[in-house]
Amino acid sequence: MKVAIVHYWLLSMRGGEKVLEALSELYPEADIFTLVYDPDAIKGRLKNHKITTSFLQKIPGSKKHYQMLLPLMPLALESMDLTSYDLIISSESGPAKGIIPKPDALHICYCHSPMRYIWDHYFFYHASAGFVKRLFMPVIASWLRQWDVSTSARVDCFVANSRHIANRVQRYYRRDAVVIHPPVSVSEFAISDTVEDFYLCAGQLVGYKRVDLAVEAFTRMNKKLVVIGTGEEMASLKSKAGPTVTFLNHQPFASLKSHMARCKALIFPGEEDFGIVPVEVMASGRPVLAYGKGGAVDTVVNGLSGMLFSEQSVEALIDCVEQFELVEKSFVPARIRAHSLRFSKETFKDKMSQLIRKEFEHRNAQQTMDMISQTQGTSDARGRSGALVLALKAPAQTSTNSLRPS
Repeated sequence: MKVAIVHYWLLSMRGGEKVLEALSELYPEADIFTLVYDPDAIKGRLKNHKITTSFLQKIPGSKKHYQMLLPLMPLALESMDLTSYDLIISSESGPAKGIIPKPDALHICYCHSPMRYIWDHYFFYHASAGFVKRLFMPVIASWLRQWDVSTSARVDCFVANSRHIANRVQRYYRRDAVVIHPPVSVSEFAISDTVEDFYLCAGQLVGYKRVDLAVEAFTRMNKKLVVIGTGEEMASLKSKAGPTVTFLNHQPFASLKSHMARCKALIFPGEEDFGIVPVEVMASGRPVLAYGKGGAVDTVVNGLSGMLFSEQSVEALIDCVEQFELVEKSFVPARIRAHSLRFSKETFKDKMSQLIRKEFEHRNAQQTMDMISQTQGTSDARGRSGALVLALKAPAQTSTNSLRPS
């Protein structure tokens, strides 16, 4: 069986690439197809695979300004020749499922999210775009939505990384999706002997992650908050922060792990598709205080691994922190870490392997039933044809009763 894995772009080692890495371990001989590839940004086993790029790779500046090439991505995907592959797994966040599989290939789409910038986050991106982008976005987005929905018919089975994404797949594509949470390297994290007096916020500093809520809440409460990460919101966040909020920018992995293990709790005020950082903090034995929508609903269990607040506001976050501090001692690090093991790479690979096997079994059973049905149909047709020939050849017989007068 020839296997192809299609990933939107290979330009960093983030959550989507961790999924790709786990899939490549399931299929060590698989070929990888991607729109744009930066070999210097990719680490580990992925480099052992044959990686094929689209024609976008040849456009100057494509690695840095790949988002500007969005209108060309459908053409680039449909130009990839995958006719020799029996199993195709597309890794979808940017466009990836739009490849054209051969008729008898099995196409499974692991959906991190339908494209946010043309669906539920469209107005956020539109409002923050420059004048020229705002001018063209409505036309391009409308066309891309039509293409995105139509290409969902090229997928045999959708897999979503959370119930939140499964709902979005149903909403936009009218397709059901199996939920298999993405792999998290929980084995790389450990419980610390000491917990210090600070809360943690970690990740990209972009608008939709709502780090501004955490900065304002902890400034108002006069409690210590450490913010790890970089992004376009940095200057704005610093202007709102009081003396109890510390910004550490990007940190080495060892430092990040240390902060995760020593914090009182992670503050997670954004609505994420899944959210790997909360699981990493749980693997470090620390609880998570998260906004109760998105992927956090799948990972944060009230009273066990953290607490959820129902409104995305400063007041709701402050109330959650105050409630947490009343019951802080009831959270057991070992229990929190045990909960995080549900999201291990091994669990992900087992569930994906089982699903793919079942899909092939279902397809084989369906093909067998179709063959039986066709055979029976041919047999029935021959039987009817034979009966008709015999009837035509039989001599006509006249009933004597029909000749009697009434």
